[in-house]
Amino acid sequence: MNLITEKNLSKIIIFTFIIIMTSMICAISYFYVNNTYDNFDVEMDKFEREYYSNKKKTLKKDVNTVIDILNYNIAKSNLSDEELKLDAVRLLNNITFEENKSNYFFVYEVKNIQGGDNFAKLMVNPNRPDLVGTLISTEYKDADGKKFREDFLKDIRIHNESFTKYAYKKPDSNDVKQKLSYFKYYEKWNWIIAVGVYTDDIENEIAVKKKDLKVKIKNQVVQNVVLFIMFLSIAILISIAISQKIDEVLKNYENKVKSNAKELEELNESLEIKVQKEIEKNREKEQLLVQKSKFIALGEMISNIAHQWRQPLSELSSILMYIKFKQSIKALDENTMNQKIQEADKVLDFMSHTIDDFRNFFMPKKEKEEFLLYKVVDIVINIVSSTLKNYDIKLEIQIDKEIILKTYLNEYEQVLLNIINNAKDVLIEKKIKNPCISIKAYEEENSVVLTIEDNGGGVLVEPKGKIFEPYFTTKEHSNGTGIGLYMSKIIVDKNMKGKLRVRNTNEGAKFIVSIPKNIENNDEIIHDEFV
Repeated sequence: MNLITEKNLSKIIIFTFIIIMTSMICAISYFYVNNTYDNFDVEMDKFEREYYSNKKKTLKKDVNTVIDILNYNIAKSNLSDEELKLDAVRLLNNITFEENKSNYFFVYEVKNIQGGDNFAKLMVNPNRPDLVGTLISTEYKDADGKKFREDFLKDIRIHNESFTKYAYKKPDSNDVKQKLSYFKYYEKWNWIIAVGVYTDDIENEIAVKKKDLKVKIKNQVVQNVVLFIMFLSIAILISIAISQKIDEVLKNYENKVKSNAKELEELNESLEIKVQKEIEKNREKEQLLVQKSKFIALGEMISNIAHQWRQPLSELSSILMYIKFKQSIKALDENTMNQKIQEADKVLDFMSHTIDDFRNFFMPKKEKEEFLLYKVVDIVINIVSSTLKNYDIKLEIQIDKEIILKTYLNEYEQVLLNIINNAKDVLIEKKIKNPCISIKAYEEENSVVLTIEDNGGGVLVEPKGKIFEPYFTTKEHSNGTGIGLYMSKIIVDKNMKGKLRVRNTNEGAKFIVSIPKNIENNDEIIHDEFV
């Protein structure tokens, strides 16, 4: 069952869009809330550490302020140290902090900096007035069993100050709470001046701050989620409007398609007729081209036969003239007659063999043949040898006699003949000094390559592949037909599944004929068209 049709396409689009947008908004909201609260926890941990650090700085600042006041009084007052100490004690007992806060100053007068029993006398402690004026010990343990006096005294001996945390009774209460105090040694009077703060007060302050921040974070999260939902709603409304527009467009398109269907069908029929006519025209042109190629090949064959027979006919004429001369002077004996008859038979046999070579060359064959490459080249060279000798064109042949090729023999011979004739014509037309045609062959892994190179100056047209186009010729005075190389290209590339290429060398043009060692038997080859 096809769920997607033109009728429900717009609905599927809108539903898909809504599902995707809703999923994205939910995912974004989920990760946003989680990340916000994770960041909140991280920030609160950071805030708590910084708050404790600031409290320590405040405690230290308070003690240093008191010490600065004491130093100022000592410097400016004429009172004795005992009188100044009494004033300092009254001052510290009367210093009060914020309302509902439990921080206060307390002072020890050190008797033995090394600690032990009676190591100091408690001078100021508003929280424990019952201990003021008594000697105290470092062996005292708080509610958690910690000897905190021993701890801060040890730090004072080393650093002259100490931050110590311990359990101690809160003012106006019997509750024992953790307290953080700062102790500093005042060497002039041998005092340890300290101030502290109970950690539950700090925690209460942090809790208030945390509560305020949570409210702000919650409000911020709610606002963002509302914005996400508003955005989703607007997106859904827009998508609905777009869906309706799509419906309208699709309906118009469908109506237009239906109205144009008949016109398109008529157009297709008209195009098919035109294409068929063009195909027929092209077939006629191809047949004319093939026919022209046959006539050209026939003319070349007759011309080559004439070249091959010129010398034998001259020899036969000489034999007949000799016989006639002997007969005229009554000197023709039987031996002489038999000798001349044998010479004439040899000449006639050569001429007959020449005809057979040409007839075999131009006889179409539809089957592949296995042959030695050098023998095929010898046959082709034999056809044009007379012309080459007449124009003193030198031939250089380097072909391994073991190279075997299996392909369509006559067509391969025709390709070689076309290329050699083309090279010969260029050398003759340009009147090249010391003209030369070089033929070489070698084997590659999957093919046999034969090259035909001349010293006629090379192919001057660009691109070079243009010489393989039908009716293209570079020969002057319309001596060229432009058919030979075109037919050769078709034979090699299409019939033999090989490659016919050309490139320029330092002296001339080099044609490269590459034929696969094996051609599939079921290839469709049109042999009889290229005779």
